[in-house]
Amino acid sequence: MTNIIEWDKKYSVDVPELDECQKQLMDMFNTLIEMKTSKADAKDVANLITEINEFSKIFFSKEEKLLGSKGYPDLDIHSKAHRRFIKKALGLRREIAEDVDNLAIEDIVELQNWLITHFESTDIMFIPFLRLHRYVDECENKK
Repeated sequence: MTNIIEWDKKYSVDVPELDECQKQLMDMFNTLIEMKTSKADAKDVANLITEINEFSKIFFSKEEKLLGSKGYPDLDIHSKAHRRFIKKALGLRREIAEDVDNLAIEDIVELQNWLITHFESTDIMFIPFLRLHRYVDECENKK
């Protein structure tokens, strides 16, 4: 099956809860691609896109809350990237509101690729920041 993606350690942000959210989101995209290529029921496809959108909001909110609690300096830029993803996902949902055949596999893959690129190039930026804060917190707790 083409375009199926597997979670890899290189996507890890070193926060187990967020890593698990990444895995779940990737699984949802894999299911969506499978559904689209197997001509699944239009209602099921639409429901999964809605689920992806809702889950993304929860996932991104957790990530942003964590980053905000640590004072991550690029949180605003990071949050805007999340909003762009959600807007694109909503666009997919609207696109198929009238006819699921309007949804092209390329549209799904484009959104999926955006997500992978975000994990690899944007999320990776906050990992050292969080590690430093974790170290400082551990040092303060030892006092």
